[in-house]
Amino acid sequence: MRALLCADSPHIIADYPDPVPPAGEALVRVRLAGICNTDLELVRGYMAFRGVLGHEFVGEVVSSPDPAWIGRRVVGDINAACYRCPTCQAGRHTHCPNRTTLGIAGRDGALADALLLPQANLHAVPDVISDEQAVFTEPLAAACEILEQVAIRPTDRVIILGDGKLGLLVAAVLRLTGADLTLVGRNRDKLAIAEGWRIPVRLANETLPDRQADVVVECTGSPAGFAQACKLLRPRGTLVLKSTYHGALSVDMSALVVDEITLVGSRCGPFAPALRLMVLGLLDPQPLITACYPLDEAAAAFARASTPGVLKVLVRP
Repeated sequence: MRALLCADSPHIIADYPDPVPPAGEALVRVRLAGICNTDLELVRGYMAFRGVLGHEFVGEVVSSPDPAWIGRRVVGDINAACYRCPTCQAGRHTHCPNRTTLGIAGRDGALADALLLPQANLHAVPDVISDEQAVFTEPLAAACEILEQVAIRPTDRVIILGDGKLGLLVAAVLRLTGADLTLVGRNRDKLAIAEGWRIPVRLANETLPDRQADVVVECTGSPAGFAQACKLLRPRGTLVLKSTYHGALSVDMSALVVDEITLVGSRCGPFAPALRLMVLGLLDPQPLITACYPLDEAAAAFARASTPGVLKVLVRP
């Protein structure tokens, strides 16, 4: 099969070995896959990953331990856990110490003709959701995770920093809480998407009131974004971190202690609510699509995804 391999320069291998499902796993033919910032970081050396890239996908089940799933259109939880260890037994499978992660750690990913995932990880895609919507399920689930972790009230003032793909999806989800929401970013075209969802926006160079926000969600991935988030939060506010950072981050921990700030790391999230939001018509992520490339041109798709101002680049095997 064809597959895009993670290397110093990502490249297509035309005769990569076909995946053979072990017990309990399904073989999925990829219909559409997305490139996200994590994929770009993996190419730069993050996690020291070597293998097939990609973890955002919608596909069709070719073989499965449960024959009823064959032919179904699916998306999949990227964390392949053991479901036997104490962490899994406690309901924290996304933190399983024995897990592999699709296209990120120990498991080939979705930028290929086919992939493998445990049957238990698959979620059927309702017919009313298009492939172009379904491919956003994984990052949309990550946005939904915030509401699993933090109780956001309609009376709260919430600021989201960062107008990239995840920042926009976070804003789209959190607007449904009725909170006093503002998205802060640097790109007018990206902010226009949020305005189309009736989300108030501000440019990053505009002055915002210090120490007034109840919740700040940091999606910039930059140390400057973290510093700004701390500045915007009121005492006893909550800082949600959706970013990972290059190298060490300089943090005034004493200020966080004095202000009694709650820090919340937030990563993967629940797929069922993400799918439900799209089924109900409460959220359509398709405005985030910048371009779509065939799999044979996946290296060019990566180059496009790395271009400033570009949002979601898709790859269609």
